[in-house]
Amino acid sequence: RAPAQNAVMRVQSAVCQLYRESLYSLGFVEIHTPKLIAGESESGAGVFTTDYFGTTACLAQSPQLYKQMAISSDLDRVFEIGPVFRAENSNTRRHLCEFTGLDLEMAIEDHYLETLEVIHGTFKHIFNGLESRYAKELEAVREQYPSEPVTITDEPCILHWPEAMEILKGEGFDMGDEMGDLTGAMELALGAAVKEKYGTDFFMLDKYPSSIRPFYTMPDPDDPRFSNSYDIFLRGQEVCSGAQRCHDPDLVLKILEEKGIEAGDGLKTYIESFRHGVSPHAGAGFGLERVVTLYLGLDNVRKASMFPRDPNRCTP
Repeated sequence: RAPAQNAVMRVQSAVCQLYRESLYSLGFVEIHTPKLIAGESESGAGVFTTDYFGTTACLAQSPQLYKQMAISSDLDRVFEIGPVFRAENSNTRRHLCEFTGLDLEMAIEDHYLETLEVIHGTFKHIFNGLESRYAKELEAVREQYPSEPVTITDEPCILHWPEAMEILKGEGFDMGDEMGDLTGAMELALGAAVKEKYGTDFFMLDKYPSSIRPFYTMPDPDDPRFSNSYDIFLRGQEVCSGAQRCHDPDLVLKILEEKGIEAGDGLKTYIESFRHGVSPHAGAGFGLERVVTLYLGLDNVRKASMFPRDPNRCTP
């Protein structure tokens, strides 16, 4: 009943409404994918398992494989808002074991930059809509958790991996071979540098190393050490991960072998769907609670969830 916390829940609802508005206006179709699946959907992410009539099923870590299968079904632009489960024993202020995922996937004509433009436009609609249509709720939250409106550029602000490495080395970080993932401290430092250089709280980092991205990520055709993948940052923290997907079934099998991942029944169906023809496509997914937390300047992601689930909490 506290005014600020009540307003946080209303802002969370507003983000979903504005997300839907933006994507519906761009010809997207909302889909609903299964949350009980036969195998992992995100390599590297912990998975909850359960008995499924004598076999083992998993709680979905994302709708990733099903979004792509929708593209192969000639649904050229799809999105989903639904629960995501991660069995990661992370007791931090930015991680949850269950959160609401906002996902999108779309066929591309010439380049995956088309998807980055859609994502940028969608976030811009969300940010502008919150400030213009939910001023009362924002005022209630900001009385308790002071924050400024997010600054966002008119066009996408896109950094490439080498530029980010140079910025971070300039900030005093040892980047080693420059092929490792970013730490939280690196993200914050990069965000501060981008804000100073480009004047934006919202930017995209493109061309991540292939070794730290999931198997379904398209390698960079000019240098397969890197990939056509990106993360998106808000106030110096990652809120969204995406990529051009690998739509060549034989290349998917090759990458699975290189990463030591067995193509189980779930993956076989996924790969087979591409053999019937699929458009080149790209997409992204972001966590609702994390976006709300960072937009509102909250100090813990649990404050953006009505009933948070973390390694120590499964009730109420």
